[in-house]
Amino acid sequence: MTITIRAERPGDEGVIHELTQSAFAPMSYSSGTEGAIIRALRARGDLTLSLVAEENGEIIGHVAFSPVTIDGHYDDWFGLGPISVRADRQKQGIGRTLIREGIHELKALGANGCALVGDQAVYKGSGFVSDGQLTYEGVQDIYVQYLTLSGHAPHGVLTFSPAFATLE
Repeated sequence: MTITIRAERPGDEGVIHELTQSAFAPMSYSSGTEGAIIRALRARGDLTLSLVAEENGEIIGHVAFSPVTIDGHYDDWFGLGPISVRADRQKQGIGRTLIREGIHELKALGANGCALVGDQAVYKGSGFVSDGQLTYEGVQDIYVQYLTLSGHAPHGVLTFSPAFATLE
């Protein structure tokens, strides 16, 4: 079966929300607001890039990218997440494919880099690193990761869109 990665289209919003909520539901670290965060990003105009993985016309994965600041400054850096893959299709490379295509599109937009908060075991294979130079309030540095696309590696405090904070 062929999986297609494409940009979100009008009408995908409900499926993306349900997929995200379902994928995060069993996760101990989930706030239960991941679907709402995507809706809030979209409503604020902060959903820079929203990609879906589609198989036989059905959405089975999604990734969101939104602007982030480092030490209060936006410098063409973006945050990855939430990212979700349907439970029965996890650990098959779909998430990594979504990330790879998203990073490719961010490069085309002239992005300097991408950051996230997550498990190193999951994101290291996509080139993300954690060296303690980028921090996020209340999170151990090992979970704060980045991928430099252009220029220098980041140094400072990472802040995601207000869409994240209002729903935590």
